[in-house]
Parts: sequence; C-alpha cells; structure tokens
Amino acid sequence: MNKKNGLYPLAFAFPILVFYTLFFLLPGLSGIWYSFTDWSTFREEINFVGLRNYIQVFTSKNDYTRYILNTFRFTIISNIVKIIPAFFLALMLNKAMRGRNVYRAILYFPAALPYLVVGLIFRSVLHPENGILNKLLASIGLGVLQQEWLANPNVVWGSVFAVDAWRGIGYVMTIFLAGLQAIPSDLYESADIDGAGFWGKLLHVTIPMIIPSITINLTFGLAYGLKVFDVIYVLTNGGPGRETEVLGTAVFREFSNGNYALSSTLNTMLFLFMAILAFFIVNKLNKKAVEL
Repeated sequence: MNKKNGLYPLAFAFPILVFYTLFFLLPGLSGIWYSFTDWSTFREEINFVGLRNYIQVFTSKNDYTRYILNTFRFTIISNIVKIIPAFFLALMLNKAMRGRNVYRAILYFPAALPYLVVGLIFRSVLHPENGILNKLLASIGLGVLQQEWLANPNVVWGSVFAVDAWRGIGYVMTIFLAGLQAIPSDLYESADIDGAGFWGKLLHVTIPMIIPSITINLTFGLAYGLKVFDVIYVLTNGGPGRETEVLGTAVFREFSNGNYALSSTLNTMLFLFMAILAFFIVNKLNKKAVEL
C-alpha cells in the first residue's frame, strides 16, 4: 500500500518530466555541446574545436565583448529604473486611499501587453517626424528638445530604458505590494510607540520584512535583463549601428546567419551569467533575511 502511495504522485509528475527533458533539458545540453564545435551552414561536417568559439568571442573584430557589456548595462540600469519607483509606488498604494485599486490596475496594465505591441506603439510614438512625442514638444514650444529618439546614439538607451520601465514598473510594484500586505500592523504600531518616523519605519520595519519580495524582484529582474531580446529587437534591432546590441540579439543574428556554433557559444555564456548572478543574489539576500 505504501509503495502504491509513493508511485501515485510520480504517475502525475512523469509526463511533465518527460516533456521537460525532451524540450528543455536535452536541447539545452546539446546547445552547450555545439558551442565546442564548428557547426554552421558553411560546413558539411561538425567537428569538435574545444574552446575556439569562446576565444573568438573575446578576440573577434565583431566586438562581442561590447554586446556583453551592453547586456550588463541594460540589466543594471533597467532594474534600478523599475525597482526604486515601483517600491515607492507600492508604499503609496498600500495605504488606505480612494480609488487605489483603480490606480493599481492602471499601473499594472502595461505589464499585460506583449512586447511586440509595446514596441510597435512606442516606435510610432518616438518616430522623429510623425511621432506623438516630437509633435507634442513642438506644439508647446519645446521643439528644441525634439530628438531622433531611436536613431541618435546619445539618447537611444534612455528611450529603451523609459519604454522598459513603462511596461515593467507595474509588475514589480505588484510583487512589492504582496510583501507589504504581509507585514503585521502591530510592528508599525510598536514603531509608532517608539517614536519612529517614516524613514525609521522604512529602514527598520518595512525593508527587512520585504526581503523575500526584494529577492524575487532582483532575481526575476536579473534573469530578464541578461536574456533581454524582445524590447531591443522590436525598438531598435540592436541599432543605431550596434549601439544597443545585446547578447540576446547577437545570438539571434548569428543563428540567422548560419553560425550555429557561435550562436550556441553566446547562449551558453548567457546561461552561465544568469546562473552565477542568480545564485549569488538569492544566497546573499536569504542570509540577510536570516540575520534580520
């Protein structure tokens, strides 16, 4: 009877394990293997070449190191411009106020839109000649501020970060709200008795109690930032030039050009970056939560 009870949950898990192995685990492992080969559309045979592709990434004239740095740049700044505003919005909308559920829904709505839709909308909004933004600036006498928002290397990153923040802040805010609503009210009452002000309660009650929410947002944010593809591809396609090229778009470009081994190499490096950073963040914040 006990043996049957042990096999019962496995019967439900087995199809999922098979599906995961066939469509996720095996393709992932094969991608790592192909990163050590010369697989491409230009060769009839696949040969093992060791670390040659990895060396090429750091020595090639194609400037892959710049794409790696761009990926880290996007990861760091996109998390800053989303997490900090989202945290304070969550604090504000966690208080009893009229229409707060409406405000929450409005802020979360962009997160429900696919990036393809968001990208097409903002490509139209940021168009240098027919875009709403430049026309609005001209209509209020600020034509001097008009820009080629997605074609000028000096402002293109700011445009990308702004679009990404517009879509992502509501999602991050929702996770913070879940953490804030789980904080017992008696902790704030005790802080009031001790004479703590807003910043005192924020630093000694709120932040320590929402470490799990911070961990979730940072982990998801790092994973999203490192594997970013869609927002860059739809808005700029890595341009102007290669100014906004990241690892995700470089992987796509190399694969489209038939350089399958090099594409697998970049993808493997991306996986390693994600795994190392996620492991570090989760362990660091979990230790901090235990200490607090």
